[in-house]
Amino acid sequence: MKVALIAGTGGLPPVVAQAARQDGWDLVLCEMLGFPSDVDDALPRLQFRIETLGTFLATLVEDGVTHVCMAGAVQRPAVDPGMIDEATVPIVPRLMAAMAKGDDGTLREIVKVFEEAGLTVMGAHELAPGLLPPAGGMTQTPIPDIELDVKAAEAALADMGRADMGQAVLVRAGQVIAREDARGTAALLADHSSELVESPTHASGVLAQLMDAIRHTLAWISSTLNPLDPLPGAGAFLYKAPKPNQILQADMPVIGPDTAMQAAEAGLDGIVIAHGGVMVLDLDQVVNILDGQGMFLWVQP
Repeated sequence: MKVALIAGTGGLPPVVAQAARQDGWDLVLCEMLGFPSDVDDALPRLQFRIETLGTFLATLVEDGVTHVCMAGAVQRPAVDPGMIDEATVPIVPRLMAAMAKGDDGTLREIVKVFEEAGLTVMGAHELAPGLLPPAGGMTQTPIPDIELDVKAAEAALADMGRADMGQAVLVRAGQVIAREDARGTAALLADHSSELVESPTHASGVLAQLMDAIRHTLAWISSTLNPLDPLPGAGAFLYKAPKPNQILQADMPVIGPDTAMQAAEAGLDGIVIAHGGVMVLDLDQVVNILDGQGMFLWVQP
């Protein structure tokens, strides 16, 4: 079987590509023009435009591709109507109607388009099953009694799912104190980080990146040296899980070392994820970061 890995940005595509190659999958790397991935493997590469999606699908089938895996982040591209080719014209009204229903509706329609072309859509976790940790506590820190908190988080996610918004919440003392929006989990955590991390900068380019790195480092040191100083997120934890009826083979939630660092900077007590519904990049590093801060990671059965 031959798999087209449609890779976006972020740390997920390189992990999926490496795992798939190690397991003997025949891969071709596909990248949307303008959104190069960080996969540096010597894989056959194929670039495509959304305006020529129909031709792209035909090319995959002609090349013997049988399966498709979508991994990584891709922003909605600017579409040039003048570049839409004949093979893509029938798909355009379907995608436009789907986009009006939100990201979830768009993904569902894209999956249908791939399947109608004779391609099987598979999840990143199927190519890289090691991304799904087993159920239970992953860290040395004991899991506190958070049953009521988890129920509140689940109810909030069900509500968010009906509006097709967000996959994560912050919970404290049985109450949801913040919900993820279209900006993502990183923004949710940044909103609840210490004032040091949130302080604005008007610099740009390399200087801005350097200043941002310094602020994060100082916040990390501060939380380590002054564990008794409460941060805005003290007593709270991050809960992340799929929305109800989410298409997991195309859009499964992910956390990784960056999430762990951001959760620590926000002063959270830990992270809870749904077993079989959230992938973890570099689990060992995530655990090390959380253990170093006395935080917990619970994979909820």
